[in-house]
Amino acid sequence: MQKWVKSDNIWLQRTDLLFQLGYRENTDADLLFALINQLKDIDEFFIQKAIGWSLREFSKIEPKAVEDFIQYHDLSSLSTREGMKVINKNN
Repeated sequence: MQKWVKSDNIWLQRTDLLFQLGYRENTDADLLFALINQLKDIDEFFIQKAIGWSLREFSKIEPKAVEDFIQYHDLSSLSTREGMKVINKNN
């Protein structure tokens, strides 16, 4: 995982962010949040969209954890908007 996240290849980095999408309750939140922290400052649409997508999917299982993570981390507006979609819809 670290080799891909540290590479200059956005598609490997994106895969790192998205590989847990189907894991649902088995998502490793610590790993997900650590990967996001490592990639959140990359100014690349597909990375920011993947961050939001992974957060949105995880918010279906752990909305409070996702909301807290978004609140306390400086994410792009795209990642924040995508990550909060389900949470905002349910409120």
